[in-house]
Amino acid sequence: MEYGSSIHLLTILSRMKKLPVIITLVMFLLATACTTSKTATPSQVHKSSPALYDTIARLDSLLFNAFNTRNFAQLQSMLSENLEFYNDLGGVTNYNQNLEAFKKTFNSERRVRRELVISTLEIYPIRDFGAVEIGIHRFYAMEKGQQEQLSSEAKFVQLWQKKDGEWKITRIISYGHQEYSK
Repeated sequence: MEYGSSIHLLTILSRMKKLPVIITLVMFLLATACTTSKTATPSQVHKSSPALYDTIARLDSLLFNAFNTRNFAQLQSMLSENLEFYNDLGGVTNYNQNLEAFKKTFNSERRVRRELVISTLEIYPIRDFGAVEIGIHRFYAMEKGQQEQLSSEAKFVQLWQKKDGEWKITRIISYGHQEYSK
């Protein structure tokens, strides 16, 4: 039932003289409650661990700021040497393969920028290990002399390990790619 239908229902019920006003109000509230969105915001999803949520969200921002600004050293420092990257389009790659791919991307004239869809970000603790980060991100590309345009969108999972007080990504899964431009 949509909100407009709820108002129509309230109008009909209020005209019925046999129903007390309180019953009409309760019925309206129930009808309205059934139409409200059940989508949780990131802060609602993560009330149990706001510090962890903030930490991983900040690390994600640092990681992709390094990517977006082509800061190879910063990017490399955030990846575990045990990194495994699973990509539905590209297969499985390891730490060294990913470093080579980043170097190639950073040396290209084509500029690529990643943007997190913040409303999709979910973060959960992994006991005695770290955290898992889940979300959707978009990549924008700009060819030399051209305007930036949306290139692709994908879902991702990143497994962060906290070891000796330092956070690093050990696993990345990127899937459900939607390509918009080549």
